[in-house]
Amino acid sequence: MANPTIPNQRAIINRRKVVARLDSLVEGMETFDRKPIVALLRESLQKGRDEIAHRLMEEPAAGHKAAAAQSFLIDQVVRIIHDHVITHVYPLANRSSGERLTIVAVGGYGRGEMAPQSDVDIGFLTPMKNTAWCEQVIEAMLYYLWDLGLKVGHSSRTLDDMVRMAKQDLTIRTAMLESRFLWGDQNLFDQARDRFWNEVVKGTERQFVADKLEERDARHKRMGDSRYVVEPNVKEGKGGLRDLHTLYWIGKYIHRVRSASELVDAGLLSQSEYRAFRRAENFFLAVRCHMHMITGREEDRLTFDLQREVSERMNFVHRPGKSAVERFMRFYFLQAKRVGNLTGVFLAQLDEQFARRSSRNLISRLRDRKRTIKGFEIAGGRINVPGDTFFQKDPKRLIEIFALANQEGVEVHPEAMRKADRDAVLIDRAVRTDPKANALFLELLASQDNPELALRWMNEAGVFGRIMPEFGRVVAQMQFDMYHHYTVDEHTIRAIGMLGNIESGEVADSHPLSTKLLPKLKHRRALYVATLMHDIAKGRGGDHSVLGAELAKRVCPRLGMDETETELVSWLVRYHLLMSATAFKRDLSDPKTIGDFVEVVQSLERLRQLLILTVVDIGAVGPGVWNSWKGQLLSDLYFAAEERIRLGHKGHGRDKRVEAKKHAVAELLGDEAALVEELGSTLHPSYWIAEAEDVIVSNLRQMKAMGKQPLSIETQYYSARGATLVTAMAADHPGLFSRICGAIHLAGGNIIDARIHTTRNGRAVDNFLVQDPLGRPFKEDGQLERLVRGIEDALANKVKLVPQLAARPTARTRANAFDVRPRVNFDNDASNRYTVVEVNARDRPALLNRLSRALFESKTLVNSAHITNYGERAADTFYVTDLLGDKITSESRLNALEKRLLEAVEATEEAAS
Repeated sequence: MANPTIPNQRAIINRRKVVARLDSLVEGMETFDRKPIVALLRESLQKGRDEIAHRLMEEPAAGHKAAAAQSFLIDQVVRIIHDHVITHVYPLANRSSGERLTIVAVGGYGRGEMAPQSDVDIGFLTPMKNTAWCEQVIEAMLYYLWDLGLKVGHSSRTLDDMVRMAKQDLTIRTAMLESRFLWGDQNLFDQARDRFWNEVVKGTERQFVADKLEERDARHKRMGDSRYVVEPNVKEGKGGLRDLHTLYWIGKYIHRVRSASELVDAGLLSQSEYRAFRRAENFFLAVRCHMHMITGREEDRLTFDLQREVSERMNFVHRPGKSAVERFMRFYFLQAKRVGNLTGVFLAQLDEQFARRSSRNLISRLRDRKRTIKGFEIAGGRINVPGDTFFQKDPKRLIEIFALANQEGVEVHPEAMRKADRDAVLIDRAVRTDPKANALFLELLASQDNPELALRWMNEAGVFGRIMPEFGRVVAQMQFDMYHHYTVDEHTIRAIGMLGNIESGEVADSHPLSTKLLPKLKHRRALYVATLMHDIAKGRGGDHSVLGAELAKRVCPRLGMDETETELVSWLVRYHLLMSATAFKRDLSDPKTIGDFVEVVQSLERLRQLLILTVVDIGAVGPGVWNSWKGQLLSDLYFAAEERIRLGHKGHGRDKRVEAKKHAVAELLGDEAALVEELGSTLHPSYWIAEAEDVIVSNLRQMKAMGKQPLSIETQYYSARGATLVTAMAADHPGLFSRICGAIHLAGGNIIDARIHTTRNGRAVDNFLVQDPLGRPFKEDGQLERLVRGIEDALANKVKLVPQLAARPTARTRANAFDVRPRVNFDNDASNRYTVVEVNARDRPALLNRLSRALFESKTLVNSAHITNYGERAADTFYVTDLLGDKITSESRLNALEKRLLEAVEATEEAAS
């Protein structure tokens, strides 16, 4: 029977013609030869694939058609092979009752949905223990399929085996659930199907649902437990194809539905929800087919490089403020969000159906007394609405239900979510400007009972983006870079959740300063609103901080905030990146750095608010982005700025700060306190201000142990900064810093910060903080020894750094998917003593080595280096002078330095390619 979803099937493969050619080929053979037969089958398979690929390019969003066509192609190939084997290879005139064989398509192939590189999952069923003939036919068929390069997942079972194994194994049971007769003995298949339903399924419906949902949750956890990760897995990820399949499996197991459309008749989805199911499935199938065709393999992770290619193939185009790939990914996440909504509704209906069937459940539900709050019904730990038109009568209730859910600590019933999703369109301009509606929203947002979960429900229902359309514009919006792990709305909601965790004291160990400061805020709800709005202007074109600050001035009064709060929120949004940029890219020991920062911040309230906003912003970017090193830098900046704000420019004065540091170091040294005067006198005041007390203690002990030796290198795990402290001491000479950087990179290290000092007697004291490429410290003895040996060899000229670094493979091939234009910026106002050079470029191995070498060749002295990366982008900042210790101000000198630094960046790109 022709598949109605596949037009002109014979253009894909004409089975009769192929069989006729094959029969003719066999008849002309004197001795049987498989090679020409395989060649004919391979040619037919490739022609079919080419036709399907052509159709997909012509109709790039037709996922169902492409998947059905691929399944049809494989069906015909399997049937041709089967008939060829039993006709020409192992013909048998009179088969016994045991010499029967049925071929079953299972899994996704059984559903009739295949991507171009999907596995061919088939089962061979026999009535009893395999006869020799059955085994020969199965083996011959498999060899033909393997010769064609197909990845075959296969099983060979008797009917009794099938029943026994399906009872024991959930995966086998699910595969058999989707089994489809492919070829062979139809009666045997019918017998197998009847036994499956009667002996395997019957009475196990509840357990199957529980097992599939447990399996789904484990899969979500493995895949990042968010449907908004920026490199999603189309098949296995949360909100992807497998979640849709799970709904279909459950519906089929309980109601024996034969297609997804029958989920409507079963009462599990409405007609509009079924259409949403089909739209999402069609889109995901199309994306998956494109990915397979681009890569030539079974690739299900939508990586950055694939995102660009698939968006082009699917005809997404650029719009002002949003690139084609960002628009494509926004559509992807909106579909994933819809799948989440469908899952909630589906499971709620299932729950109700099970409850109606079970008298025990009915009794327990009666025991769970229903209570009513403001017209809403709360029972069984869920809040629901009393009728179908409840939201329509007063749309403000669409906000109130989530505020009450948060306040009462209950879940929103999926049936209420379904109605909220349907009625969200009722939130119009009148509701958005209604003081009560806005008061409800602000009460929820700034709730002292962490509002993250309720805001997430609100976002899933589409209510969040309606009451606050400014937020609606960033829902499902991805940020096309390797730094941000989530969409803008997911990042924002996570940041609000983290703020709630800080306020409750749950993360006091990892965020002690923020936990201590939050209760001291005068305007705590301003911080929650600023967290909500800090990225709200992304995708509008222009600087999102500036545009967001302007938006805040309009939104805050609408929410019911006074003039002081509005001004504070607007300021926080405008400068929400200032503290991290200053802490990570500037020298905090330079008084000018602190002075410039304080000039913008001006008050303790702003400083406290800005610190906490910075912490939650970084923490919500993604797993592993926050670390103790960043926390320490932000704390250092906070305390230096707090002192300046409290005491003004007088502060303790540079000399007094040095004396205070020496006193603290002497206390830490204990019996060795004399080292502060004996060796510390050779260190300049800038050293004492720049370095932490525990680092100075370590440096002084190393200087003592070194004595008059020409070189000393020490490494230690520095837990306070989440990195390895590498200290190199040697006679100072130009190029020393560059060679040490190269050696650390060759040893597999990634430098995250460097401080370069020269003592009064000409000895270099260079402190480096080093991590591995995954952001972890070096701890193992072997790793530390490799670092020391590498630096020693580099300084003794035993290794040729440049060619070895060039030959080192790039650790971040995904960075190639991004357009990162290198930039060099000079700032002679950021420091009173140094020229600040900032280089932005694609993060590459040995970038720091090449940049520091370019600075050395340009006859500059590096005082400190501050290394930051944002995913695929590196931002390396150097405080430099000329050889006489003066700032570099000459235009021609700066131009020459810029040229040399850009050439260094270009060299790293060439090496990586």
